[in-house]
Amino acid sequence: MKIVFTNGCFDIYHNQHVILLEFCRFIAGDGRVIVGLNSDKSIQKIKGPDRPITPQDQRFNIIKSNRNVDQVLIFNEETPYNLIKRIQPDIIVKGKDWYGREVIGSDICEVMFAPTDDSVTTTKIIQKCKEIKNDTPRIVTSS
Repeated sequence: MKIVFTNGCFDIYHNQHVILLEFCRFIAGDGRVIVGLNSDKSIQKIKGPDRPITPQDQRFNIIKSNRNVDQVLIFNEETPYNLIKRIQPDIIVKGKDWYGREVIGSDICEVMFAPTDDSVTTTKIIQKCKEIKNDTPRIVTSS
């Protein structure tokens, strides 16, 4: 049975996450799709103290409820390398934004890239929200 692995923060779940997980299922077929989910502590190490936006237990439930996912495993390290070594997947799937970059676990198994759109990321969504907040006109009343 083929095991397909992907990982990520999945903070502020969006359409590109859906595409990634659908691609994993397509590649796995009747096999298993396992998602490595960064813990809150892991995300804070990588992204800073203001992240994650969505707490770990909620992110876990969101990913676990996806029909394309068979198992979700939370990891505390900055990378999922130890988890990948333990699982020994047949294929690691990353979003297209990882193309040309070193993929953790590529020494263990094949790597494939999902047809995601890297113009949509959680970091970019957060930045857009900050811009909107800063651009919001203030209502001034005259007396």
